[in-house]
Order: sequence, then structure tokens, then C-alpha cells
Amino acid sequence: MKRSQMLDQLCADAPGALVYGEPHQTPDGATVITAARVTTSGPGGSQVTATPLGAMVIRGEQAKWVAAVDANRIALVGVFTGLLAAVITSLAVLRRPPWPDLRYAGARGEGTQS
Repeated sequence: MKRSQMLDQLCADAPGALVYGEPHQTPDGATVITAARVTTSGPGGSQVTATPLGAMVIRGEQAKWVAAVDANRIALVGVFTGLLAAVITSLAVLRRPPWPDLRYAGARGEGTQS
């Protein structure tokens, strides 16, 4: 079975399959192997989406995993945090305090009863 056939079978069998890319050699001698999660959706798995997870960098005898950063997820967390802060601030400003209004009558006793 060829590699492409194995990858096609892997995508068909597992809905959240992990797929590795072809190894790439860099000019400094490191080998980089990318990894992605492939998911299918739609009727009959007609829509295939690949989400990058990271890359394995191999230099000599040492291997290092470099995770991919999803900037969209980070931005979405920032937007939700700002929205939550705006809602809490609006509620705090618009809500009346639970205690009664107290007014200062002044030094001359203008608001006192005689």
C-alpha cells in the first residue's frame, strides 16, 4: 500500500485523525515534520478541514516539538474578555445602589423641621 493510499484510508477511518507531512530538510541540517488534525464534516464527509498542530524539529540526536499558535483563538478570547468587561461596567453604572438617597441639608439647617 502506498503512502498516499494509507493517508486517504486514515482520513476515511478516523474523523479526528492526526496526519503527518513529508519530512523537509533545512539548509542547517534539521529535519522538520509537520503535523495536523484532519476532520470531516458535512453529508458523507464531504468537507475536510485540516488544523495545524505544530512541527517536530529533529537536529542530530535531539527532537523538539514546536506547537502552532492559533492567533484567531487568542483574538477571540480577547474579544470575549472585552465584551464581558463592558457588560459588567454597564450594569454597575446603570444599576442604582440598594441604599436610600441621603442629602446634606446644609450648615444653616435649611432642611430641618422646626
